[in-house]
Amino acid sequence: MGKDMSRRSFLKSTAVGAAGAVAMGAINPLFSTAKAEETQEDSPMLKPFAGVHNVRKISDDLVYLGASDRRIALFENVYPIARGVSYNAYLLLDEKTVLFDTVDRSVSGQFFENLAYALNGRTLDYLVINHMEPDHCSAITEVMRRYPKVKLLYSKAAAQIITQFFGFDPAEHGYAVEEGMELATGRHRLVFIMAPMVHWPEVMMTYDATDKVLFSADGFGSFGALDGNLFADEVNFDTEWLADARRYYCNIVGKYGKQVQDVLAKAATVEIQTICPLHGPVWRENLGYILDKYDKWSSYTPEDPESVMVVYGSVYGGTENAASVLAGKLSMGGVRNVKVYDVSKTHVSELIGEAFRCGTIVFASITYNMGIFTPMKNFIQDLAAHNLQGRRYALVENGSWSPVSGSQMKELLDSMSGMEQVGGTVTLRSTTDGTSLAALDTLANDLIAAISGAPAPVAQETAAAPAKWVCSVCGYVYEGETLPEDYTCPLCGVGADKFVRQE
Repeated sequence: MGKDMSRRSFLKSTAVGAAGAVAMGAINPLFSTAKAEETQEDSPMLKPFAGVHNVRKISDDLVYLGASDRRIALFENVYPIARGVSYNAYLLLDEKTVLFDTVDRSVSGQFFENLAYALNGRTLDYLVINHMEPDHCSAITEVMRRYPKVKLLYSKAAAQIITQFFGFDPAEHGYAVEEGMELATGRHRLVFIMAPMVHWPEVMMTYDATDKVLFSADGFGSFGALDGNLFADEVNFDTEWLADARRYYCNIVGKYGKQVQDVLAKAATVEIQTICPLHGPVWRENLGYILDKYDKWSSYTPEDPESVMVVYGSVYGGTENAASVLAGKLSMGGVRNVKVYDVSKTHVSELIGEAFRCGTIVFASITYNMGIFTPMKNFIQDLAAHNLQGRRYALVENGSWSPVSGSQMKELLDSMSGMEQVGGTVTLRSTTDGTSLAALDTLANDLIAAISGAPAPVAQETAAAPAKWVCSVCGYVYEGETLPEDYTCPLCGVGADKFVRQE
């Protein structure tokens, strides 16, 4: 054969060489060989594409390595986040180096540049996996590939999930830790705290007993990208962050209030000076503020007990008008911070957050297909799914010929713990009239009395409402104690046998 190889022969020989390398373990998509590690550590760092000077010091030996995604539109493909979101990771530079969690793959390039820059040639000794949700764990195998000597530290419950996501046994590359276990890294002493169902079953938190730092997984997090200000005390949290922090908690963690209360009880037994969450700003001052918020949210205690949320579902404006009339009456009666929401237009995650904030919720819905207006029904069911409880509520129903949404909303709401209806259900027939306007006035007075704690006004005795017979075909309602045997529905023409008495 001549000195020059043909193109086909070259490709063939290259393919054979690659196959042999795989067989010998020289090419491995998950773990590098010792030779590869040595080459990587000894080779000079090339200039990265995006730049590496994007790390922040939290203390002398604790570094923030996270990055923000401002392009994302939906968090978990569900929740709108106009301000983006941050994915936080932290690196402890002690005698041993410890990485706390990784990031979402969308920002992994910046993360690895930050990590290499912060390590400055040092090896990575430990990776603590506080939470296995992919927006925090997607870079685990890449960390292991780049730093083959790293040891994984994870909860026992995380082991199976690690295998499910990445296809390897974590016990071969680290240790499962249990409640109260400690790791000495030199000057620092790390203690592991189990936090199951906050909000996945494998969640744990890590407490640095030396510097009083709590690495809190998804706890105390928030939607929103970090715009240069890393710490909560560097921003106006009340006006710029609180709504997103509340919406984040209530929608992501809100169902698991008891579990959060358990973690708060554990946290109360140690001194905490800094909280490092996996989303949002780091807390180093006024920790009582955010701890109080979490205590209220997780115990389902209204954050603003005197606030009223009026949420309506309307098609042609009649129910919307009634909601606005009621809100105006509440305001004139001295109630502050009344908020009115269109259930069809406002994203349900915002409604969930407001429901956790307010002490009283008014549900005003049309009757739609002989039931609750679909967006309103979905909202109420979502409230139940997030375990909301202990709220005052009031009902307004509308129906041009069969107003039945009120009784169905009441059934759903009363299935939730500690829900208390204020006043009677106000019924509209298409639009407000003199009768329904007077009923809205009465409901406003009842709500004002309930919010202020004053006795409710004594209601004038009224005649008992007549029995209702509902047509099972079209929903038409006949009012009367008895239904004539020869009665015919004026809308669809069916006979009396198709009517059902509504209790």
